[in-house]
Amino acid sequence: MSCSEEEIYKNDVLEAKKNSCHQNIAGKLAATFIKHPLTLILGLVILVLGYLSLELTPREENPQIKVAGGAVIVAMPGAKANEIQKVIIEPLEKKIREIKGIENIFSTARDNVGIVQVQYYIGEDKGISDLKLYDQIMKNMDALPKTAMQPIIKTMDIDTDIPVATIAFYSKSKTLTDTELFKKIDYIGHSISKINNVAKIDLKGEKKEQFNILVSLKKLKKYKMTLGQVAMTLKDITFELPDIKGAMQNNSFTVFGLDHGIRSVNDISNILIDSYDGKPVYVKDIATVALGSNIQDKKENILYSKLHYEDNLAQKSLTLTVSKLKGANTVVINKEVFAYFETIKDDLEANNIGYVITRDDGYTANHAVNELMFHLLISVVIIAILLIFALGFKEALIVSLTVPMILALTLFVGLMIGETINRITLFALLLSLGLLVDAAIIVIENIHRHMHSSHSEGKTIAQIAVEATNEIGNPTNVATIAIIMTFIPMFFVGGMMGQFMHPLPVFVPIALFMSLFVAYIFTPYLVNKLLKKKGH
Repeated sequence: MSCSEEEIYKNDVLEAKKNSCHQNIAGKLAATFIKHPLTLILGLVILVLGYLSLELTPREENPQIKVAGGAVIVAMPGAKANEIQKVIIEPLEKKIREIKGIENIFSTARDNVGIVQVQYYIGEDKGISDLKLYDQIMKNMDALPKTAMQPIIKTMDIDTDIPVATIAFYSKSKTLTDTELFKKIDYIGHSISKINNVAKIDLKGEKKEQFNILVSLKKLKKYKMTLGQVAMTLKDITFELPDIKGAMQNNSFTVFGLDHGIRSVNDISNILIDSYDGKPVYVKDIATVALGSNIQDKKENILYSKLHYEDNLAQKSLTLTVSKLKGANTVVINKEVFAYFETIKDDLEANNIGYVITRDDGYTANHAVNELMFHLLISVVIIAILLIFALGFKEALIVSLTVPMILALTLFVGLMIGETINRITLFALLLSLGLLVDAAIIVIENIHRHMHSSHSEGKTIAQIAVEATNEIGNPTNVATIAIIMTFIPMFFVGGMMGQFMHPLPVFVPIALFMSLFVAYIFTPYLVNKLLKKKGH
């Protein structure tokens, strides 16, 4: 810095201090940063923080909604539905209604079992709600009949129940059975569950291996037997119970395992059911036994190809679903999942297993973010072109340079408060884009006007920029705060809509506030660097 430049800088600083008592927040920010040696570094740091925030902020298709609830299942063997209603459902409903935050209770009474489903108000903390439900049931166990079994409390978790990726597997060979396909995909599912931030793996349309016993009603009638007799006999052999002997050796009990001994179709076929006419009746006398899949599950997954849909060519399939933990990055998780499939591609091909990716929320979320950035760039270019005709090329360039810094600060604050990038977040940024440049345009336009005014004779560009920024500071602040206040009521919208639209009242006010910050600091700084004083 030359002597003359140093003297000018000192004079500007002294002038700024002299006028500081008459300056509002806009003027003070402009005066502080317009010639500060660290202003450029601050701008670069902001852009780096924005880039890191864009990369590190979790991306997902939709904002995750907090939904708390659960089901209480109480079994009472031998009880009819009307009895279950009186002694199980009604006492449970009465006690559950005492819990604060309950919105709805849905109950079902069936023979042998009662089910009470509980729904909390949306937005209630899931962990606290589950604990409330558990405590209320456990401390009121005496309200249930003595013959009732221990209640089962099953909680609902919408965070991990919605898949972010689904893959449909199908057999390429008729020799590969449905049960063999299930065994291989089940093993793959266990491997995927080890990936970081994967919450749950589920299989749809699976065919598990089991022994199927097809009982002939005609043969039952012939041997004067009931289906209940057969069911009770077969039920007993499904348990494997330890037989504890009383003999002591070396101060310890000797425990013997009792093997149920069912290993083949022949083993089941030779199970003794009853006797008829002095002769034993075996399972093979009244039923056909075969090793197959769980035929009682009638649900099936069907995979259609776009090329053959009109020909109605369908392929049976097994779908694997992947769900993530709340707040995890869908893009990163799906990349790791599909990268794993690339490593086992040859093994699947060798086993005649094909697969189709039927859902990829990571791609959708990533594509949406990239698409938004592209459209933001187009919008900035359009604004710049309009400003070139209205103010000039350099003025348009200054306004355009402020937009990336505003978005960078907005994304950084969003990352710090735990927000994610989803379609509503992107909508909020796109909605606020037209408002983001308002402050910068107002500042640059007023500076432009002052530079061509006779009142600015004898003043440096730095002095003109500070005065012009200070002049419009208060009205610009009031106008921006008024816009921010219009989004505040959205914080109090309840229900699922309030949860879904939550990013709007978060990101729009942050973006507008950051637009003021950037306009008051960097617009005067860039004006001082890029513009030259012209005749009025």
